[in-house]
Amino acid sequence: MIASPWMPLLRKAARSYVAGPELRDALRLAQEFAARGVPASTLCFWDAQDDIPRHVADMYLATVRAIQGARLDSYVSVKAPSLAFDAGLVAEIAEAARAAGTCVHFDSLGAETADATFGLIERARVHQAQLGCTIPGRWRRSPRDAQTAAQMGLRVRVVKGQWPDPGAAVDPRAGFLGVVDALAGGATPVAVATHEPVLAAAAIQKLQSAGTPCELELLYGLPSRAVLKVARELAVKVRYYLPYGHAWLPYALGQARRDPRILWWVLRDAARN
Repeated sequence: MIASPWMPLLRKAARSYVAGPELRDALRLAQEFAARGVPASTLCFWDAQDDIPRHVADMYLATVRAIQGARLDSYVSVKAPSLAFDAGLVAEIAEAARAAGTCVHFDSLGAETADATFGLIERARVHQAQLGCTIPGRWRRSPRDAQTAAQMGLRVRVVKGQWPDPGAAVDPRAGFLGVVDALAGGATPVAVATHEPVLAAAAIQKLQSAGTPCELELLYGLPSRAVLKVARELAVKVRYYLPYGHAWLPYALGQARRDPRILWWVLRDAARN
């Protein structure tokens, strides 16, 4: 219902939330953030529904090589379903990341993809690349997944999560802190990925008190002034997640159904552009 009448305006607004359609746009933005004192970033190609796995893998590989060439404090985020859970494609990306000295991070999607994603990560470990995964707070299985990730030595990004647990509802904020509790005390680096200042502060303080290395990770384009203040007060590193590609709009519309504030932010920014 939203997409049809608002699509031209939404396309205009998307420029405020995605680095751009091309890899070079994400690199430029990462370099701009670095020049402003925020050198860490995550680069991710957001594929379209009709992109074939080989093309998606090639974009991830190009991202790894671009990070290496630009000498950025960055890593690549990938989506296992977009690669059709192809272990051969993941092996290519892991080998390239090992050679580049960067990390391959697996984003979280629906709960039904989690087991297959962890299976891919397990197989990719033989390539000795740095690996990471995202764990959402709103799944009942997430504390157990956090323990698995810690045992595998993965970097972990903790999010509230877009997709609910198919079995029973879990409060995303309480679940977020539950995942943090499961990771606190370990050596696994943890990214606290939320724009909510109170939640970010609680999570970071738990991790710092336990001696667990952590950072704040923010999605480019969403309001961040208040949560950046938390990062300064708690002296934690900030990393920006910088998506590029043409597939931001379907994501934004799906998120707006769950949080109407996102649609307001999008329309506000369209008026400014």
